[in-house]
Amino acid sequence: MMKTKSTLCAFASIALASWSSAAPLSATTAVHLQPEDHSPVVSSLKAGTEPVRAGPAPDGWLAVEIPGDEHEGYVMNKDITKGLDVIEGTAVHLAPDSASPTLATIEKNDRTEITGLHGKWTQIRLTKKLTGYVRVAGVPQPAPRPAEDSPASGASAPMSPAPVTSSAYGTRSGAQAAPLVSLNDNTPASLPRFFQGRFESTKRPFMPRRPYDWQLKDDAGVRYAYLNTSKLLLTEQLPSYVDHTVVVYGTAKPTPGGKDIVIDVESLQLK
Repeated sequence: MMKTKSTLCAFASIALASWSSAAPLSATTAVHLQPEDHSPVVSSLKAGTEPVRAGPAPDGWLAVEIPGDEHEGYVMNKDITKGLDVIEGTAVHLAPDSASPTLATIEKNDRTEITGLHGKWTQIRLTKKLTGYVRVAGVPQPAPRPAEDSPASGASAPMSPAPVTSSAYGTRSGAQAAPLVSLNDNTPASLPRFFQGRFESTKRPFMPRRPYDWQLKDDAGVRYAYLNTSKLLLTEQLPSYVDHTVVVYGTAKPTPGGKDIVIDVESLQLK
């Protein structure tokens, strides 16, 4: 009897191991948010990775754990409590847009952290295991839709999209702060763009108050712009960004008198 039980346990262990992990991938494979070819790609699994199965899936698909436990998403400010928690049942979107795909839904005891402010939206980091879907090797994929039938948002959405394409206005990469747009040319107005720097308060004990409470400093620790944050909501979160490198999106202009630069901030997030 003992031998029979041991044999059954061994078979059960083999079956469980076989179900929980799939064969190594022969090529880098996209992980979709839903088991649909046109669903947003939220991650990828490198060649040689053994996907961790996460439950049942339709024919031709494999449900897998999305790599990593921390995921970036967006929720509306109205879904944030006074204690800065995200309300249970809130949809977490891939972009600061209610029409963007839903990454997850907040459940009880989910861990979240606010990482950015974008007008009516709050960027969060969600700590949670999520399920994605990969195409099973050898299963033919359907032919692509004709161009006229393709949805406008057919492109795959990234995990942490910026509210505006950075290449159109400036740069978000590199150690140095993004250069300011020229304020001395004859252009009608400066376009909004991205700026990077160290976020600091301008308040100092026993010192006159500056025209703005926040500033950006470059790598040398020198202020290169004040920050006007009056357009941001949830400004009580701003002290948590102090002494961190941030990326802000806004319009630069001279302060009254023209001695300094101020950026009218439309969004702010950790670098």
